Amino acid sequence: MTTLNEFLQQKREALLDRRARIKAGELGAAALKASASAEGRSGVRRIRIRDFQVISDSPPDFAGYNLGPSSPELLLGALSSCLTHTFLIHASDQGVPLDSLHAEVSATIDPRAGAEGHEDIPVYPQEISYLVTLVSPASPAEIARLQATVEKLCPILNLLKRGNEVRGQVDHRQPGHQTAGAD
Repeated sequence: MTTLNEFLQQKREALLDRRARIKAGELGAAALKASASAEGRSGVRRIRIRDFQVISDSPPDFAGYNLGPSSPELLLGALSSCLTHTFLIHASDQGVPLDSLHAEVSATIDPRAGAEGHEDIPVYPQEISYLVTLVSPASPAEIARLQATVEKLCPILNLLKRGNEVRGQVDHRQPGHQTAGAD
């Protein structure tokens, strides 16, 4: 059985190889893509990312079947995963041994948001916080340095802290009509 510290050595080797490829100009910006479709009578959302699928659903009190996490819950899951991965990357880079690592993210969301009389309540998760629990023989100073690096470099954490412009459009099609350029 491989321990987390043995994995950190593999992560270190991959990180060094990746840095060399970046320096050599072999790696640059990568396009990310995800899509979701609402399915039939259930309204369940099937999210597709690369060759993976994730089901998102609502709880029964919102006409869902509770077949998967809601979109706000997926956001928190993405943050917990990103924090965990970023801790692994930089623990391997800084030589910080880890016996175990767990990230828990929490937030609040108010179902009254946007309803009449509650227009001032944000429609998005609020009070987002995380707790990373790690077991390590490293010194408090090493852990503090690791946390500072993660706070600086975790992509999803920084997106949520700093925000980002999102552009959108709707491609509205009438049933039975093709749009210009459609096959």
